[in-house]
Amino acid sequence: MFLDIAKIYIKAGNGGNGKVNFHREKFNLSGGPDGGNGGNGGDIIFVADSNMNTLIDFKYKVHYRAENGENGGINNQTGKSGEPLIIRVPVGTVIRDDATGGVLADMYKNKMTKVVQKGGRGGKGNSCFATPTRRSPSFAQDGFKTTEHKVVLELKTIADIGLVGYPNVGKSTLLSVLTEARPKIANYHFTTLTPNLGVIKFYEKTYVIADIPGLIEGASEGVGLGYDFLRHIERVKMLVHIVDVSGSEDRDPVEDYKTIRNELLSYSEVMGDKPEIVVANKTDLAEEGSVERFQKAIGKDVIPLCAAYHQNIEQLLKTLSKIVVDLPDEVQTETEFIEYNDRDDDSYEIVRYPDASFEVMGGFIDMLVRNVVLSDPESFRYFQRKLKEKGIFDELRERGAKDGDLIRIAEITFDFVD
Repeated sequence: MFLDIAKIYIKAGNGGNGKVNFHREKFNLSGGPDGGNGGNGGDIIFVADSNMNTLIDFKYKVHYRAENGENGGINNQTGKSGEPLIIRVPVGTVIRDDATGGVLADMYKNKMTKVVQKGGRGGKGNSCFATPTRRSPSFAQDGFKTTEHKVVLELKTIADIGLVGYPNVGKSTLLSVLTEARPKIANYHFTTLTPNLGVIKFYEKTYVIADIPGLIEGASEGVGLGYDFLRHIERVKMLVHIVDVSGSEDRDPVEDYKTIRNELLSYSEVMGDKPEIVVANKTDLAEEGSVERFQKAIGKDVIPLCAAYHQNIEQLLKTLSKIVVDLPDEVQTETEFIEYNDRDDDSYEIVRYPDASFEVMGGFIDMLVRNVVLSDPESFRYFQRKLKEKGIFDELRERGAKDGDLIRIAEITFDFVD
């Protein structure tokens, strides 16, 4: 089964919690804090694998979670970091965030590696909070908890040459003639329901060629099967546009060519920059002079061909090899990328409610709460000092907070004192 779209859930590992511990040893009554740091969580890593050619594996497993970091230990022992999770995808896979549509990675090259989500940081043990004035901190930092994300995997076929044209113009037949591929061939529309790949061997060179199905008028707007497979054309280095020059299905070859060309350009302007060879197929059924009239009408050189009887195949191969040899090896289709940034340790916002109470929330508050134990007086004083240094109390005054107003920060509620 060919599958070129899949949706999965990914989650990097959580960071381990820091340890609260005090060294106790005979004849050493002041050993001090020795709680170790938590280990970092494992990353989510995608790797492009040329041995894969479909996303079928992701149909049966949709949840991927990296290993969590272990908690810190005594004697300043750091917890073990979580193992990263490596997810292998076919070369040509684009990874998008499902919620925003932003591109996280374009895996266009074999063995390409991309860290899509980083594991959570391990929390600090209480030994890290010891200072000359705070010798026995009784609190530690919790590890950072990562967020699960839903991502879309979209496969765009990697090939040197793409065969395009209306259904039933002979694309599959030509593919079978040029390569050892054996696609399904029949005299009706949409025989080909998935992109077929083959390898052309011409002297000492080999080229990958793809039969792109489903192109008809309106394909770029979702008509027929074209919308599902137009993405595969983005990767090819050059196009071979096949036209039934005989008009055997009561269609005008010139209009066929212009229609498909328009659909390609409507889908992506990049298509206009790709080299193109126009092939006039089914010459055995065409009237005399049809090829010349077609060539004059479109204003481009045309290679006449009869794929069914292997006529003029050598000329097509020579023309293909001259063009494709000078084209770049890899084709990257995405240029703007986003990153998952679960670690927001600086931002905050103050919300005022109709009952004159206030709530302070955001990444800075979440980070601060991980650093303290609110039930511990010494730790709570540290919490208050950081709020003051951040300017949160001053901003509360600017927002209209007065003596006695209720303030909510994380899990605590207190009256504001000006």
